[in-house]
Amino acid sequence: MSVSYITPAQAEPITLSFLVAAFEVPVWKPLIAEFEAQHPEIHIEMIEGPSTSNIVEDLYVSAFLLGNAPYDLVYMDITWVAKFAAAGWLQDLSPRVTPEQEAQFLTGAWAGGKFQDKLYRYPAVRADVGALYYRQDLLDQYGYSPPETFADLIQMSQALKAQGIPWGFLWPGKQTEGTTAMFLEVLSGFGGYWIDPETLAVGLDTEDAVTALAFLVTTLKEGLSPPGTVSYQEEENRRLFQNGQAVFMRNWPYAWSLINAPTSPIQGKVGIQSMVSQPEQLARACQGGWGWGIAATSPHPEEAWQVIQFFSSEAAQRQVVQQFGYLPTLKSLYANPDILAQYPHFALLREIQEQTVLRPAIAQYDQASDILQRYLNAAFTQQLSPKAAMVSAARETRQLLAPSTHTRG
Repeated sequence: MSVSYITPAQAEPITLSFLVAAFEVPVWKPLIAEFEAQHPEIHIEMIEGPSTSNIVEDLYVSAFLLGNAPYDLVYMDITWVAKFAAAGWLQDLSPRVTPEQEAQFLTGAWAGGKFQDKLYRYPAVRADVGALYYRQDLLDQYGYSPPETFADLIQMSQALKAQGIPWGFLWPGKQTEGTTAMFLEVLSGFGGYWIDPETLAVGLDTEDAVTALAFLVTTLKEGLSPPGTVSYQEEENRRLFQNGQAVFMRNWPYAWSLINAPTSPIQGKVGIQSMVSQPEQLARACQGGWGWGIAATSPHPEEAWQVIQFFSSEAAQRQVVQQFGYLPTLKSLYANPDILAQYPHFALLREIQEQTVLRPAIAQYDQASDILQRYLNAAFTQQLSPKAAMVSAARETRQLLAPSTHTRG
């Protein structure tokens, strides 16, 4: 009588799952197939969510709040880290990483995965960083160098508007996270700060913050930015800019490939740099990006860590960058000849990522950003003066961050 044995390779593979926005499914599908071919003992289940990242976040939150979440891996935006970590939904990855690993990644992309000095999100291929786009051809035509200061930006916008360019400066003004990120760059450029994550000090009612907001309001009042700015997000601005309607635009790197598509009227006529700043301040770009965490409830953390290492490897990142144009988080790929031949602007984006500003890593980030967006929009629509808006935003933010102010002894 023969006896059959089940070898480890024949055993039922363990399953790891994660949730991802629908538009990113094509990014991860080939990598999952490649990983499973190399690791037959691990099966990865990718659950397709809606295409809106904040709805994907809500689905993760709901699952964790209900307990026994089905996810092992957590694919998350930089702004989710503090909330998820503070709630106890993520494993601390710090013991798993070495200084040598950290040194391979962009500083901002790595720092964006930390909360209270512990690492909870490992950088994925998708870095992101705010940038100022400008019409190089127009600046050359009228004898200008790219702007370095807010005064330069205003002056060039005025001069080229007088030459018939409809708008000087496009930026997002709708009540969304994109507006928060944009304002943080302007605020930093004026020497101000929003919230210190260490002390929870709030800087919105400082003179620097009021001046930063007044700068944006001025672009609206002087007709340098469209009246519709108060309801515009990045795509409305990208379309206006791409149609030759403006000199400057604040946007994310995704816009580059669209602006330089063969059908674009301004193909090859655009430059890119960090947001401008006051003469004595550093120009900083808001750090964005996505990365991987391990759910605290996962019964398979070791296998989940193997997946994260594979997805974040140089080979995987190179594959995704070359196919989808995402910004890598590994420094080495910004010097890769094949990638630079395909995306020459990556060299400029590498420089921009040397100086980034992070949104505050606080557990109440969503509420703080909502407060800021509401008061920014109140100033943009001239319901409040810049000073009144910032004073009110600061007061509400301090109330939000104050410990146990809702209880009485």
